[in-house]
Amino acid sequence: MGGVPDKISTWQMVQPTSRNKETGEVTPGKLEKIEIPVPDLQSGEVLVEVAGCGVCHTDLGYFFDGVPTVCKPPLTLGHEISGTVVAGDEAWIGKEVLIPAVMPCRKCYLCKTGRGNRCLAQKMPGNSIGIYGGFSSHIPVPSIDLCHIKNRGDVPLEHLAVVADAATTPFQAARRAGLEIGDNVIIIGIGGVGQYMVQEAKALGAGCVIAIDIDAGRLEQILSYGADVAVNATDKSARDISQEIKAIRKKQGLPGFGWKIFEVTGSKPGQETALNLLSFTGKLIIVGYGMHKVEYSISRLMAFDAEMIGTCGCLPEYYPHVLDMVLTGKIALAPFVQTRPMSTITEAFEEAHSKSPDKRIVLIPDF
Repeated sequence: MGGVPDKISTWQMVQPTSRNKETGEVTPGKLEKIEIPVPDLQSGEVLVEVAGCGVCHTDLGYFFDGVPTVCKPPLTLGHEISGTVVAGDEAWIGKEVLIPAVMPCRKCYLCKTGRGNRCLAQKMPGNSIGIYGGFSSHIPVPSIDLCHIKNRGDVPLEHLAVVADAATTPFQAARRAGLEIGDNVIIIGIGGVGQYMVQEAKALGAGCVIAIDIDAGRLEQILSYGADVAVNATDKSARDISQEIKAIRKKQGLPGFGWKIFEVTGSKPGQETALNLLSFTGKLIIVGYGMHKVEYSISRLMAFDAEMIGTCGCLPEYYPHVLDMVLTGKIALAPFVQTRPMSTITEAFEEAHSKSPDKRIVLIPDF
């Protein structure tokens, strides 16, 4: 743990990628290494020295795809953060922590009724907490929602950054689905979030877990981490996949009703597949985000007595549960995480945007 710095070093998004609607001309986004003042910490705030910050699909949406941030650029992106408290609230100084990706106000109706993960006054690093984000040496945040990391053993602190979104989002999704022991599950998309969705579904007691993806390597790997069946969707229509899963159900004596389907890709093919698989008394949980439109006859929900549910982020109070699952070996991080110097942020963004990496990229400050 270092001391309190004179300045915060950070990789600031000076401007996101933009496209001229008339000409189609693209102006590339720009990330710039700068120094910003350390703010005066208010009561209930801390300064966290960043150990690692994960590169999330959401960051890429802000930088490349025109998804607007609440606080306008320039600002620093990054919301999957682990680190050590170096200043502020005395009770937290010296402690290793996770910073929740979503920090609710705890006062509004949504917060008081258990839906604080979608609090309209929420604070999110790299989006709605001023200019501050995780791709920095330090970040000031409220202390009330911090998750204290205890007894992490030989798990690198920087690896735990992915808990602060990639691994907690699936837990929230499972809670929204009402996942119970013995439930049969289909997970579409085995990328940075789907890898943990599979592991957590199985750890929470799911019966059969079917993983669907277009990457043969990911599918082979996930069979060792909770998936019972892997289905390669390459060059297959939604109907083709539905027929393949129907054959799997028949072979294994599994029911054609009550399946819980988690769509994690946010892609049009993934969503179309999920909708095609939704059947009697099933639940479809939308975990991935995309800008596409899909066509669906919603009367099918009535006919099937089925449900379609959105889920976003994760309540801070669930973070300790997920962290415990990691530290007790129920969720594996190491096979799905890679670390790089934060100075490679531009290359990391471009790589992750061109193809979802097999391992979540965590950037380590090297200012």
